[in-house]
Parts: sequence; structure tokens; C-alpha cells
Amino acid sequence: MLKSLHISNYALISELQISFDSGFSVITGETGAGKSIILGALSLILGQRADSKTIKLDEDKCVIEAEFDISAYKHLDSFFEQNDLDKDGHVCLIRRELTSAGKSRAFINDTPVSLNIIRDLSNRLLDIHSQHENLLLSNEGYQLDVVDTIAQNTTLQAAYRQAYTEWRNLQTELKQLQKSAEKQASDIDYIQFQFQQLTDANLLDNEQEDLEMEQDTLSHAEEIKTELMRAHLLLDEEQRVVPLLKESIQALSRVKGYIPSGENWYERLETSLIELKDISAEIGIFEERVEFNPARLEWVETRLSELFTLQKKYKVLSVAELIELRDGFGKQLQRLDSFEEDLEALKKQLEAAFVQLEAHAQVLSDSRKDATPAIEAFLVEQLTKLGMPNIQFQVAVSALSDFTENGKDEVQFLFSANKNRAVQPVTQIASGGEVSRLMLSIKSLVAHKSDLPTIIFDEIDTGVSGEIAHRMGEIMKSMSSDMQVLTITHLPQIAAKGANHYKVYKDDSGDQTQTHIIQLKTDERLVELAQMLSGKNVTDAALHNARELLANG
Repeated sequence: MLKSLHISNYALISELQISFDSGFSVITGETGAGKSIILGALSLILGQRADSKTIKLDEDKCVIEAEFDISAYKHLDSFFEQNDLDKDGHVCLIRRELTSAGKSRAFINDTPVSLNIIRDLSNRLLDIHSQHENLLLSNEGYQLDVVDTIAQNTTLQAAYRQAYTEWRNLQTELKQLQKSAEKQASDIDYIQFQFQQLTDANLLDNEQEDLEMEQDTLSHAEEIKTELMRAHLLLDEEQRVVPLLKESIQALSRVKGYIPSGENWYERLETSLIELKDISAEIGIFEERVEFNPARLEWVETRLSELFTLQKKYKVLSVAELIELRDGFGKQLQRLDSFEEDLEALKKQLEAAFVQLEAHAQVLSDSRKDATPAIEAFLVEQLTKLGMPNIQFQVAVSALSDFTENGKDEVQFLFSANKNRAVQPVTQIASGGEVSRLMLSIKSLVAHKSDLPTIIFDEIDTGVSGEIAHRMGEIMKSMSSDMQVLTITHLPQIAAKGANHYKVYKDDSGDQTQTHIIQLKTDERLVELAQMLSGKNVTDAALHNARELLANG
């Protein structure tokens, strides 16, 4: 429940601190006194968007802090754990800070949080029913939510939404696969042609480099043969290079034992001799193989031209890239071959998901239909008490043509306040006063099924008076046995029923107009009710009536 509210530098409020009790409390005050300002501040606690214009003139920052007693609401423990928030199990502080620079910060138990988190928590703690919320009755989603709340469909809704999400995901996956298959199928001839062309080219890695080297060799065959022959002859045993090297080795062998580096020199010369003999042999062998072959040169050049042409066509720089392209085209063709199998498998999954979705939707729909008689009976009973003796009310649950996130049901509240008129959608037939009474009855119904700690009614009594106001007050008082109820009212019949009475008023005595709120004592409350009955000039009759109202409250 809401224990206290602190507001500083918000609109006409410099500093406001007020504590609230459990049960049924009423808030009164003249039009324009600032009741809507207090509600506006509370709406920031609910996570609504902030406007720096609401900061009090000439101030840099405004702060709104609400303290809630959550000791009786253990189901909130999981919320604090999931969001890594401190919780002592008894008190929860929610604070919003706005600066004139347009910055907004939110805190839960002094821990900075996002607006989404503060909105999620505060909506579990507090419901503000303002006058414009009567328009919710025109929202079929709201009517569906009411039915689901009464039917206690949280678990069924979660199961249905999981099935719905899976079904939708499979639909999306199937569409993407079909689109991809269609696109690639339209290109299959071209892909096949490219794959075949590159396959027929018999591409080999490093082939181009080898051919280019061979081309160079074949193009210079005569020159290579002549020079290799000369090099081979110079290294021959009968020439001077090898004999001279042998003589050097023999000379060094006779004195190497007397020289520090002699052995090293000797070994290196012997190694050089062996290496020269090997080189000479290799040159000789290669020289014998080199020959001018115009036919082979022509084939090499033709093959290189073919490779260059393919590289140019496919805009690559190497045979390795051509091979990569060829393999890529091959994989595309393989995927096209497997698309049909993948599509069939996905279609079967989608069919199975659809069966599951239908089953969950049917269970949810049955639960909603089972709940409607109790909803209709309760609302007819309440509205009869509220001055509608001929009330007809029906909850129509009809099937939609397709599944939605909330099921396959459309819910409409049908209403008639007169004997001779058939029921019609509430928004088409109900007057303002009738809508107010209906919304109060719905809120009363939902209050018995929800875990909501606090509800605030902002002039829900608009359009009613007299005995009907008395009965609306009785309903709100009855609701307060399960939750904390605060109501802003202009009707003394309702104000008299509150266990606690708060008054909002303006003070113009200073340099600036200020809004204040105080809790009235018994004698102050009597005067307030008398003024609500007769105006500022309180008469004895008004005081008498006020005493009777309090006595019967």
C-alpha cells in the first residue's frame, strides 16, 4: 500500500509530505486546488514521461518519492531478484528526479533503474483510474484483459503466447526459406552454367605460376641451352675449376693440423667440391632436357590465356579464387537440391505448431467463456445497486478469423439500461454517468481477483449524485477491505464514507501560489463536508446533514 508521498518543486508545490493509511481514504478540494497536480506527480512514479516544464518556477530540480509497504506482497520478491534490487521485505521507495535541463532519473530503493523497470514495478503497486480511463471501455483489449483477470488465465495465456511465438517464428522462417529458394531457383541456369564452365576448366591450384615459369623457359630455350652447356663445361673434371679446387684441398690437408682454423677450412673446401659436382650434374641433366618446343609453347600460352580470360570474367586475380568460386557455385546447387527437403520438413513443423496453437487457443477460449456468467452476474448485481434496475449486461466472446497474440477471441461488453432496448456495445449506448458506474463495478470486480495493493479513483463519480453517489461510496468502501482505496471526489456522500479524509487547497498568501494537502481531523472534516453541501457559507442545516453523513458512513 502507499504509505507516504513526498513532492518538492513540482508545479505549484514547493514541499509536500503526506502519509496515507490503509482502507478507504477520500481526497477533496475545490476545483483548481491542485488535486490533478498531485496525481500528475504520482503518474511520474508510474513511469510516465517527464516534462521539465512541470518543475517549479526558478528551481533546478524536482523530486517525487513514494513509499510503499510491501510486507504483505511476497510475490514481488521475484521481481526484486530478477532486477538485482535491494529489498528488506517491508518498504519500497520509488523516486523520480527531474532537472530543468530536461534530464530524468529513476530510483528503486536508491538504486538507479530504467523507466521500464520503474513502470513494471509501480504498475504492480498502484493503479490510478483517471476520468479519461473510462475510454478504456471502448478498447476491446481492455475488455479481454478484464475477462482474463477474472478467469485467472495468467498460466494459460503464457502457454498460448509461447505456442503463438513458436508458430509465428516458423511462419517467418518458412517465408524466408521460400523466398530464398525462389530467388536461387530463378538463377539456377546461370549458376549451373558458371559451375560447369569452371568445372570444365580443370582448375589446379598453383597451375598458373607453374605455367608462367614454363612459358618463360620455352620462350628462351636456345639461350638457356647454350648458357647451361657453357656452365656445365666449365665445371667439368677436365677444366680448371675442379682440379684447382682439389689441389687446394690437398695443400690444406698437409698443414691443417698446424693452423687453428685449418680443419674448418679443409671441411668447407671439401663441401664446396661436393656441391660443385652436384650442381654440375644437375645443370647437365637439365641442359639435356631443354629443347625448343613450339607446340608445347603454344599450348602453354593458350592455357594461360584461358585462365586470364576466366579471371577477367569473374573479376578475380588468381586461379585459387576461381576454384573458390567454383566450389561456391557447387554448394549453391547442392542447397537448391536440398531446399525441397528443408521446405517439407519446415512445413511439417509448422503444421504441428499450428495444432498446438489451436489447442492452447481453445483451452484459453473455454476458460474465458466459463468466466463470463460470473462476470455478468456480478456486474448486473452491482449496477442494479447503482440505480440501474433494468440493466442488461452480456460478455460476448466470439471467434476471430485469425490468431492474435492474445488468442483467437474477441470480447465485447454489451449493455442496455432499459427494458425496451437490446444490448449494444457499451461505447455506443451508455451515458457518461452509466460508464462511470460500470467502470467502478468492473474495478470492484477486478479488485477481488488481483493482487494490486492500491487503487486511486480520480472523480469516478462524475455524472452521478444523491443515492447513486452513496452506493458508489459503499462499493469503494467494500473494495477497501481487500486493498487500499483512495478516491478524489466532489460528492459529500462519497467523502463521508472514507476512514481518512484529506483536503487539497491553495495558499495565495505568499509571493507564489502554493498547493498543499492535509489530513482533516473530525471537526475539520465536518466543516469540509458542510461546505461541499452548501458552499463556503456553512449553514446549520449543512452541518446537520454533514453529521448525518458521517454517522452513516
